[in-house]
Amino acid sequence: MADVKNRNDDEIQVIKEIASSENDVPVLMLNLNRYTEAAAFPDGELYRGYMSVLEEFLPIVGAKILWRHNVLGQPIGDQKLDEVLAAWYPSHQAFLDLFTAPGSDENFRLRGLAVEYAVIHRFSGDVSPFSP
Repeated sequence: MADVKNRNDDEIQVIKEIASSENDVPVLMLNLNRYTEAAAFPDGELYRGYMSVLEEFLPIVGAKILWRHNVLGQPIGDQKLDEVLAAWYPSHQAFLDLFTAPGSDENFRLRGLAVEYAVIHRFSGDVSPFSP
C-alpha cells in the first residue's frame, strides 16, 4: 500500500475486513484537503495536474469524484482546509485497489507533492438524499 501521510492502519484494517466479506458495499470518501504552497491551489500547475491525474485514475477502479468545493471559511473550529472533495467507490475493495491499480504510482507521487494535510472520512456509498 502506498505510503500516505496520516494513514490510520486500524481503519484500513476495517476496510480490508469489509472488502473481504459478503457485505462489501459502495463507499463515499469525504476528503478534507489542505494543499502545499507548491501546489498553488486552486490555479497552480501542480494542483491542476494532480486533479487531472486523479480524475483519470479513479475510473480505473470504478470510482468517481462526485463533487469538490473550495473552502471559503470556517465559522467554527480551527482546521485550515483548502478543499473538500467527495469520491464515490463501488466497493471498499475498489478503494483498496487504488493503491495497486495502473497509474497509482503517478497519482500518489503527485498527491505527495500537492497535499500537505488530508483527512478522509468514510461514509455509506448510498448517495440518495438524506433521510433522518
